Amino acid sequence: MIFEEVKDILAENLDLDPNTIELTSDLATDLGADSLDAIDIVMSIEDQYGLEVPDSVIEGMKTVEDIVTFIESNYTES
Repeated sequence: MIFEEVKDILAENLDLDPNTIELTSDLATDLGADSLDAIDIVMSIEDQYGLEVPDSVIEGMKTVEDIVTFIESNYTES
């Protein structure tokens, strides 16, 4: 499940317990991600799913659900 994988990516990049991450968690407010964290998170997502995340999309990613929705809309397993 993509949400579980994204939780693991966020937990690793932000040094958090994955059980504290919810779909509705705000990346900055709830999880404490700053702009450098965002770059690391996007790079991890791109590596994991073989996607390129456009800057315009990155700017709109505010919650965990935004990330999951983007991946679900753009990722196709080979």
